[in-house]
Amino acid sequence: MTAVVFDFDGVLADTEGLQLRAFQEAFAARGWALDPVAYADRYLGYDDRTLIVEFAADEGFSIDAGEVGRVMREKADIFDRLRAAASVVYPSAPACVRTLAARFPLAIVSGSLREEIVSILDGASLLSEFRSIVSAEDVTRSKPAPDGYLRAATLLGVDPGRCVVIEDSRWGLDAARSAGMKTIGLTTTTAASALSAADHIIASLDELSPALIDDLAGRSPA
Repeated sequence: MTAVVFDFDGVLADTEGLQLRAFQEAFAARGWALDPVAYADRYLGYDDRTLIVEFAADEGFSIDAGEVGRVMREKADIFDRLRAAASVVYPSAPACVRTLAARFPLAIVSGSLREEIVSILDGASLLSEFRSIVSAEDVTRSKPAPDGYLRAATLLGVDPGRCVVIEDSRWGLDAARSAGMKTIGLTTTTAASALSAADHIIASLDELSPALIDDLAGRSPA
């Protein structure tokens, strides 16, 4: 059996900009500045906790677990406020998801919080199309570690080698490839040149067809 596993932010939902703004607001309250270029080049793909810890390490200051938790909660509240003001699911996502769900079991692996993912999918009437969701709360190690993708394969009951992953970041691609999965790079948030490790690259979910999934799933490992 073949399965399709989606990243969430930047793949199904146009939320990377909102995630950045939410982090910037939470950080600014503490006198920290998160540069958009650094976010895209250094932190895109991390879950919230890892991003905060890595940012502190990069900036040369220490942060304890309690403060990490407070920043995470504030960032989540800001994100909810920003998200409530606009529809964030990509226009091409609903048709793509429903077409693939008719042929393959679907899952999501994301560094976002489960509540955020479920709320957005439910609002777009897409939640029932996914058999499994692996969120930030479900793994100890975030991308680029393969843990989330391996957990998704286990939940779906599918061999990792028969899973095709759609990702918009090189860290996500690294995670999926480390899990032994085939990969499709989506250039919604990242240039194609940075996604060159993917087995196939697309510019839109409109290009994601059952035939492409079948082709990739049937290929021998690179």
